[in-house]
Amino acid sequence: MDATALFKFSSGLYVVSARADDGDVGACVINTGLQLTSKPLQVAVVVNKQNHTEQVIEKAGHFALAPLTQTADMPFVGRFGFRSSTDFDKFEGIQSDMTGNGDPYPTEHVAAMVSCKVVQSLDVGTHMLFVGELDDARNLLAEEPLTYAYYHAVLKGKTPPKASSYVPE
Repeated sequence: MDATALFKFSSGLYVVSARADDGDVGACVINTGLQLTSKPLQVAVVVNKQNHTEQVIEKAGHFALAPLTQTADMPFVGRFGFRSSTDFDKFEGIQSDMTGNGDPYPTEHVAAMVSCKVVQSLDVGTHMLFVGELDDARNLLAEEPLTYAYYHAVLKGKTPPKASSYVPE
């Protein structure tokens, strides 16, 4: 089997974030975020169970999802994708805002933001799939979304082992 066939699937890069009632904040880059339905408006995100953000989403019961734009550079992607929320404040020193649910999200290098309440979750092995029903949505920047193909080809980014699309060599 050639699992690299999955590299042909189109996807983007997103920051998913949440803040629990106890003040615990998690944020990370994911490459599995998609609209599921239009009535009701629902999206799905897939987050590695080893990521602190996954635990925060479970506690909070809501999350923000923000698709990155092609203006995002590797230091910005690395801030959210290659550091842990347990020991690094990913929002310190960058432009950000809060959803009505209290979830922070970056406002630079993101095309839009959707705020969601978790309506279902599914354990899919190494990851959790969260289905969120939208309670708010905003367009932020009129820039091209950052696709995973662009991330690999232009930014020369790598797929980390915790990514849902990671395939060991």
